[in-house]
Amino acid sequence: MLRKFSLISAMLLPVPALAHPHVFVDVEMAVVFEPNGEVAVRLDWVYDAYFSMLVTSDLGIDMNGDLQLTPEEQALLDEQIAAWPPDFDGDLEVLQGERTMPLGPKRDHAMVYRDGLLRETHLRPVAQVADRNAPLTILPYDKTYYIAYSLAGNVRIEGRDDCEASVIPADLNAAYSLVDELLYGRPASDVGPDEEFPEVGRSFADTVVVTCAGLL
Repeated sequence: MLRKFSLISAMLLPVPALAHPHVFVDVEMAVVFEPNGEVAVRLDWVYDAYFSMLVTSDLGIDMNGDLQLTPEEQALLDEQIAAWPPDFDGDLEVLQGERTMPLGPKRDHAMVYRDGLLRETHLRPVAQVADRNAPLTILPYDKTYYIAYSLAGNVRIEGRDDCEASVIPADLNAAYSLVDELLYGRPASDVGPDEEFPEVGRSFADTVVVTCAGLL
C-alpha cells in the first residue's frame, strides 16, 4: 500500500498535529467463489482527494492538472505500488468462526487515477478454506488507525447465487471510548510522530458477514 513507502511516509511526517486517521479510503469489496473451489476477496481502495493530490504532487505526475496520466506517468505510479513490503498484511482480516484465515499473496494488482482520485485494486485469495458453505467474516482495517477504511456500496458476491453479504457497522462510540481509555484522556492530536498510536483500528472496522445456503 502507498503509505508503506518511505516516499509517502516522508511526505506526511511534517503534519504531526493531525489527529488519527490521516488517510481516508473508501472500500469497494467483492467476495469471489472460484469454480476450482478457491475463495478470494477483491478490494478496490479509493483514496481521498487530499491524499491523492499529495501522492501525485510528490511523484510529479499530472502536474498540468488535466487529471490524465501519460504512459510514462502511469508507469511511475505502477512502479511505486508494484510490491508490498514483507511486513504489510494488506489491512484485511478474514475469519471462519473464531479462526483467522491465512491470506495468499495479492493478485491482479493495479492502480488507476481517475477524476483526481487514486484507486488501488487487487484480489486476496483466502487460503485453506475447508468449507465454502461456512460463514465468512471480513474486516478491512489498519491496526494503528492511521488509515480509516469505510465500506462503500454493496458487497458483491461473484461465482455463486446462494450467498448474501450483510454489513455490521462499527460501533464508533465504543471505538472512541477505547481510544480515550488507551490514551488516558489525551486527544489523539497530541500523539507525536515518534509515539506509537494504540492498535485500535479493528474497533473502527465495519464487519462483513457472508453466509451461503450450502447449495453447492
